[in-house]
Amino acid sequence: MIELSLIIVGLYMLAWFVIGQILRRNDVADIAWGMGFVVLGWVLYYNRPSIQLSLVVILITIWGVRLSTHILLRNIKKPEDFRYRQWRKEWGKWYVARSFFQVYILQGLLLILISAPVIILSKNGLDEISLVSLIGVAVWCFGFMFESVADYQLKTFVSSKNQDGAILQTGLWRYSRHPNYFGEVTQWWGIWLISLGAAMSLWGVIGPTTITILILKVSGVPLLEQKYKANRAYQEYAKRTSKFVPLPLKKG
Repeated sequence: MIELSLIIVGLYMLAWFVIGQILRRNDVADIAWGMGFVVLGWVLYYNRPSIQLSLVVILITIWGVRLSTHILLRNIKKPEDFRYRQWRKEWGKWYVARSFFQVYILQGLLLILISAPVIILSKNGLDEISLVSLIGVAVWCFGFMFESVADYQLKTFVSSKNQDGAILQTGLWRYSRHPNYFGEVTQWWGIWLISLGAAMSLWGVIGPTTITILILKVSGVPLLEQKYKANRAYQEYAKRTSKFVPLPLKKG
């Protein structure tokens, strides 16, 4: 199944690379991210369906469609995201080649790693739902609601704020500086729990571990924390608010 997954994701990312070059904005890769899991999941399901895999693919579809739609509506009337604009300047004449490998191909490889529970279920999925799988569904639902509510709160705040540099510090954002990322990671741990009934499914832990490291150490939290490094209001907010896991406010 890994060979099929590589082919599917490779063609999918190649298509989005072409779209990105036509539009001259590589932040379309962010829109492609969520839907990539949906495309891979359904192809694998139709190749070898099972009740366990169908449950996981449905949940991933709900997550992926919501995320990609949210990013599309957020970015459609804005210029290219600051991260990609910066890379455009830094990479110079190598921009197209480095975009292909460091944005699209790299993202495709990460997508496959994160999809480890899905790929395992496409080979060893069961036609039954265990108690652990039901717990996984509950964990996923918690993460999905957390991410969705956090995104909605941020969207509402951004559209209504009247002060440049203002920081959202209410709702879920009162207890975590990145509650949307926390929700996303939680969902993938739920997906892994659902997959535990399949043979050798412990290897699926590669999936949630990869996205946890990616968001906490590479492309999620670190980039946003760096963006607001010079923002005094954000630094005050950071002193009393948990970076990731929602926790009560720090004293002092």
